[in-house]
Amino acid sequence: MYSFDTSAFMDWQARHYPSDIFISLRTKIEALITAGECRAVDLVREEIEAVGTPELRAWAKKHPILFAALDPLVQVEAANVESRYPDLADPRSLHQSADAYVIALAKVKGGVVVSQETSAAEKRSAKRTYYIPDVCRDLGVTCINLLGLMRREKWTF
Repeated sequence: MYSFDTSAFMDWQARHYPSDIFISLRTKIEALITAGECRAVDLVREEIEAVGTPELRAWAKKHPILFAALDPLVQVEAANVESRYPDLADPRSLHQSADAYVIALAKVKGGVVVSQETSAAEKRSAKRTYYIPDVCRDLGVTCINLLGLMRREKWTF
């Protein structure tokens, strides 16, 4: 199971792999959603509504089964992540960060995080100490980007 971060959706549809051009990528991701192998926490839906393009917001509305309600196990694990890594959340964000919940969903379900974030060490001037890949590495949760998802699934285009 893949736990998608908002950045993966934003980079996929709005930045690098727009759905009107990469039609087969959209089809493959939608097949993962239908199979229950691609999930995102409800907070990701809220972030998409807040910062997503109109096309991404419309696409997300068409795929309600993608979004997982915050079950108690995920909430407890997310609270653990937030307390252990308080710098994970962006203090400038206007909405609650989904990052800890994205990681918690993957950890609880034995899944893989899909995020376009890079670790603090890879940034020229990191604004925070921890980003999703840093926390995943510390917790032993696999974290890949979209290209990593394509390779893991052995997709070719």
